[in-house]
Amino acid sequence: MKYFPKEIAAKIFDRKMMGYDPEQVEDYLVAIAAQMEALLQENTYIKSTLREKEIDLIQYKDREQLLQQTMTHASQTTEKMKQDAARDGVLIVEEAHQKAEMIIGEAKASLKKMYQEISELKKSKMQFEANLKAMAQAHLSLLDQGETFMPKMRIPNLDLE
Repeated sequence: MKYFPKEIAAKIFDRKMMGYDPEQVEDYLVAIAAQMEALLQENTYIKSTLREKEIDLIQYKDREQLLQQTMTHASQTTEKMKQDAARDGVLIVEEAHQKAEMIIGEAKASLKKMYQEISELKKSKMQFEANLKAMAQAHLSLLDQGETFMPKMRIPNLDLE
């Protein structure tokens, strides 16, 4: 059976002859009741504080778990971002190489076309020069033939005075 301070303080003993001094017993019971009251209050306070600390501990553990999850997620996200960046970098480099190859191919084709045009222009120039020479020779030949077929005319000296 549990005794509470109020019960202890209120306890009344039967009186017998030659028994204990009732005043001394009552003083003693009051002192014990007061001490027990203080112990019970202290015990209640300690239990309350313990409950608060346990709640705080649970909250701290929850926070720690959440922090661990957040750190793990952040680490995974960072790793994924690194992988994505590396993959994107490789894709960008490959795309740049493809564009460079395309540009080089276009430049080579353009250069080849220019060389062909230059070659055609040289042929045209040579043909033009050959035609010009042939025409000039034909004209010279005609001039030479004209002198043979047409003698030089001599105009008599006329005195017109």
